Amino acid sequence: MPRDKTLSHEKVKKAIRDEFLEKGYEDASIRSIGARAGMTSAGLYRHYDDKEAMFNAMVEPLVESIKAWTDRHTGRKYDLLDSGTPKEELFGETFIDLIREVILPRRDEFILLMTRSRGTKYENFVHDYVESNQREFLEAIRFLKDKGYPVIDISEEELHMLLSAYLTACFEPIIHDFDNDKIDSFLNTVQEFFMPGWLRIMGIR
Repeated sequence: MPRDKTLSHEKVKKAIRDEFLEKGYEDASIRSIGARAGMTSAGLYRHYDDKEAMFNAMVEPLVESIKAWTDRHTGRKYDLLDSGTPKEELFGETFIDLIREVILPRRDEFILLMTRSRGTKYENFVHDYVESNQREFLEAIRFLKDKGYPVIDISEEELHMLLSAYLTACFEPIIHDFDNDKIDSFLNTVQEFFMPGWLRIMGIR
């Protein structure tokens, strides 16, 4: 984490972000970041411990926001089910809303996370996020089954494949740096394509 909060800190953050966006984590260098920020490598270490800490500081707020949104979304769905909400009202909020509310406002950080993180603990972010969602989805299917919904049995392997395809489709237009209008259009297409299948698996429709 940052060691001091000097007025130069925002300039340092911009230099770090630009360096990682241009070169990726593995090829980025402390010396180059310092040159971008107009300071020595020693000066950078007053802000961050090392290159890994610099990268983590760029992406961790986004990762934490994604996790918080996902946890809140999951809890809300269980609350709706427990309250007897009509099934057609259960899925007004979807993963697409996460992209619009959390990811798009932090596009640079998301690009770092998705395409510049090789060599960091985040290089397998999509795989790890899929596995986390896979566990939650299987638990939700069991819950719905106990509630009497006509869920469709699906193996962990099948679900992993479908979730990977879904998330990849959602993320691709951002990774390719399309403008917001095109991203919005593509996300609507992805939603229309995948949502009927998800609802059918869960016995909602």
